Amino acid sequence: MWILAGRSWWRGRALAAWVTGAACRVLPRPRPSRCRGAAADSRNLDRLYSSAESKEKVDMSRFPVENIRNFGIIAHVDHGKSTLADRLLELTGTIDKTKNNKQVLDKLQVERERGITVKAQTTSLFYNCEGKQYLLNLIDTPGIQAQTVANFFLAFEAQLSVIPVINKIDLKNADPASVEKQIEKMFDIPSNECIKISAKLGTNVESVLQAIIERIPPPKVHRKNPLRALVFDSTFDQYRGVIANVALFDGMVSKGDKIVSAHTQKTYEVNEVGVLNPNEQPTPKLYAGQVGYLIAGMKDVTEAQIGDTLYLHKQPVEPLPGFKSAKPMVFAGMYPVDQSEYNNLKSAIEKLTLNDSSVTVHRDSSLALGAGWRLGFLGLLHMEVFNQRLEQEYNASVILTTPTVPYKAVLSSAKLIKEYREKEITIINPAQFPDKSKVTEYLEPVVLGTIITPNEYTGKIMMLCQARRAIQKNMVFIDQNRVMLKYVFPLNEIVVDFYDSLKSLSSGYASFDYEDAGYQTADLVKMDILLNGNTVEELVTVVHKDKAYSIGKAICERLKDSLPRQLFEIAIQASIGSKIIARETVKAYRKNVLAKCYGGDITRKMKLLKRQAEGKKKMRKVGNVEVPKDAFIKVLKTQSDK
Repeated sequence: MWILAGRSWWRGRALAAWVTGAACRVLPRPRPSRCRGAAADSRNLDRLYSSAESKEKVDMSRFPVENIRNFGIIAHVDHGKSTLADRLLELTGTIDKTKNNKQVLDKLQVERERGITVKAQTTSLFYNCEGKQYLLNLIDTPGIQAQTVANFFLAFEAQLSVIPVINKIDLKNADPASVEKQIEKMFDIPSNECIKISAKLGTNVESVLQAIIERIPPPKVHRKNPLRALVFDSTFDQYRGVIANVALFDGMVSKGDKIVSAHTQKTYEVNEVGVLNPNEQPTPKLYAGQVGYLIAGMKDVTEAQIGDTLYLHKQPVEPLPGFKSAKPMVFAGMYPVDQSEYNNLKSAIEKLTLNDSSVTVHRDSSLALGAGWRLGFLGLLHMEVFNQRLEQEYNASVILTTPTVPYKAVLSSAKLIKEYREKEITIINPAQFPDKSKVTEYLEPVVLGTIITPNEYTGKIMMLCQARRAIQKNMVFIDQNRVMLKYVFPLNEIVVDFYDSLKSLSSGYASFDYEDAGYQTADLVKMDILLNGNTVEELVTVVHKDKAYSIGKAICERLKDSLPRQLFEIAIQASIGSKIIARETVKAYRKNVLAKCYGGDITRKMKLLKRQAEGKKKMRKVGNVEVPKDAFIKVLKTQSDK
């Protein structure tokens, strides 16, 4: 787990937690701190900041820039980020300490159900240390599915302050000494800089707060300059409109100010400003270096673009750089079950993408499914969570097609190049995958994957990687018990269920991390799935030619298990072009028409069976086969790797 923060303003953002199982021994009780939070100071000396009765009395001008710290918690999924955030809220007196404090900042239903953070949450903590009041602006980030190491190096390149935190030292098999050595060897961070904690029990968590104050520099801002605020998140309220989360780099903002969006050039009047503590707490003003929310009568979700710069009317400033656009790794088609719900679904997608700018949206259409969208996600978990939020928060029922990755094709003729206006095209929809006769070569995305595993699982994991067409680049023993493997993977081979297979083979001990490594040439083919001779557009996929038969057979078998039986036979086929490469059959429900025949001539029985067969054949021609929604992900699981 990393806690990150930097020298320039919004670079100050990350407290990282490294959870790989920590101590076998109980840590000694920490020495009494001169810094106070929670019960001691925040409830007595600083009742002004934590009392519900006096929230509106908070004067943000009492926090000079040198007493502000901005940080975020960055860690892998299920490494205790939200639990650590809960303890920090308790220690600073932001919330009362009770047994019910679990995932306090996780407010979505999907977050509660899955036990993970889906949407980044911001909160301002008021903390007294050595007689000084500090303002700590925390971001509890979503869990990183498989890019913790890559994010560390991004933070390192951006010159952010990094505080390594080893969490879950209360676990029976925890080994913090070994984790410290791994961190020192992999990241060149001295072991004495690591903070060992148990966020669940609250052990040594106060040391994290002290480290934030001591190691993280205050933001570099200028309060005398004109207002310059960055919109880094937003939510939509049907009564108040868009609520924008802002970080102030320069100047100040207060209720009644007229502000302008650098993106839309529209002017708004500020209705309310405040901080999140963790709920909305109005304040008279917000000053440079502080983080809060702003309501200015924005009624359209497109008006609050993440990365936009806000400034005072008639006081234009140079827009802030904003954020680098996230690169989608997985694409899927999304269509309403009923086309009459198209506009409602469109509105729901717009509101969700308002505060999740990493989702890309392109309009799409299908002969079978009608009008819809082709959406880009950071990974399969991201896609599943987005779909679940649509269902829970907007009561939207959708059809989600097979997830795929962006391929490229190098066109072969000048006519095609003129038609597409470029020689190398990107394909995000498998249904539009060009025929081999039209291209010189196909290219598939690849990633550099890093696997850290106990020694005893190395053989099984290497076999798994070879089955996924991976090329080994390096193998290093980081200590006596663990090995680090580096492979170049085709992205399509890991995007669906590689992580699940890896965890299964290693009994949950192996970790996986990857980063983009460009494209490589590949022998690819488009595979169609047919039900009674009709192509199921949702299940069209692009596969490597060498694995087409095994993948096609696996999909047909899983589809057979997922489809409900009908009164007629269902033929499930996988085809490449006109060639059928795999087939499964779902047998029909069948009435016993011979039940009342007791003996007699065999021709009477044959006549009854023939009549039944003709009826089934006729029904098969007119009958429709409906594919259950959950089948689209289920059929892709390549369980044969286990």
